[in-house]
Amino acid sequence: MPALMLLRHAKSDWSAEYGADRERPLNKRGVRSAREVGRFVADYGLVPDLVLTSPAVRAAGTVQEAAAAGGWKTRIVTVSGLYGADPSYVLHVIRRVEDTRRLLVVGHEPTMSGFLERMSGSYLRVPTGTLASLIVRSTRWADIGWDTGELELFVRPRLLTKRKG
Repeated sequence: MPALMLLRHAKSDWSAEYGADRERPLNKRGVRSAREVGRFVADYGLVPDLVLTSPAVRAAGTVQEAAAAGGWKTRIVTVSGLYGADPSYVLHVIRRVEDTRRLLVVGHEPTMSGFLERMSGSYLRVPTGTLASLIVRSTRWADIGWDTGELELFVRPRLLTKRKG
């Protein structure tokens, strides 16, 4: 069965100089959180085969920091429509994935919380830097739909910064 992970971008730097909202970078805490998530994913054998990320600097930066810290050798694809997407668009993008066992989607709020709720029936607000993992009750990405996922893991970065080894 396919495994689906969702990651909301880590904390961004509101005080940095940037033009458009999508150009806002990560702050120091965001970089630390992204690295912790990357190591957690690697330590627990959850490294994705494919990452689909929003083009926003803070989302792409989250993936880059996580992958580098965790030593992931993962294909990362930027999907322009994930910036400002609604949950239905995320589902549409996922249904087009092929030959991938574990998929990670990196995006924003309120999309991540809305998608998680519609996939699993679990309403949890997804804070910045939080990783959610779902078991998908389908054998192919093309066949997934709402209510076909079961929440397996929900990890906030604060929990990871207290973890030792």
